Amino acid sequence: MGVVLETDERWQVVDAERTSLAELLAGLSVAEWERPTRCGDWRVRDVAAHLTIAARMSYGTVAREFVRARGNVDRMIHDTAVQEARLPVEEIVANLRATIGSRRLAPGTTRREPLLDILVHGQDIAQALGRERVMPPAAARDAADRVWTMRFPPRPWPLPEGRLVATDIEWTRGEKGREIRGPISELLLLLTGRG
Repeated sequence: MGVVLETDERWQVVDAERTSLAELLAGLSVAEWERPTRCGDWRVRDVAAHLTIAARMSYGTVAREFVRARGNVDRMIHDTAVQEARLPVEEIVANLRATIGSRRLAPGTTRREPLLDILVHGQDIAQALGRERVMPPAAARDAADRVWTMRFPPRPWPLPEGRLVATDIEWTRGEKGREIRGPISELLLLLTGRG
């Protein structure tokens, strides 16, 4: 069915998404950078800063931040993003642009996480701003399949009960029962706790 994109194709989408998101962020007002998102207590600037970290942090820095977070990965991710978000917004945008072309991964992640991260967090930012950001369906399917099959790192969201059926691309997952139908981008957001 071609659910999983080829590695090069996936990185091309990641680079295109990073580029377009950097362009969006570069045009925001001061107030827009402070808008709350659906990512806990993160504002637009925190989400944007988070998207720059994995491709820039050394393993030593990650280890130090992990210890500082007392071994709690979620706390480490939260705290590093909030800390990075203190930078001037121009620097956050420059750091995001600097990740374009990078193939570095956060420790313990696969080559599929950068796509998942940029697609979902790009939506978090766009929705907080009341803007539409179109997800490429094949990329959203790849990311949705990654969430569905995720074992490590542990998926922080429970899978929805029922059968998920994409209406714009071939993709179905789940047991029989209540059928949840929609565009693959909406199913991806549901799978990542944003339904």
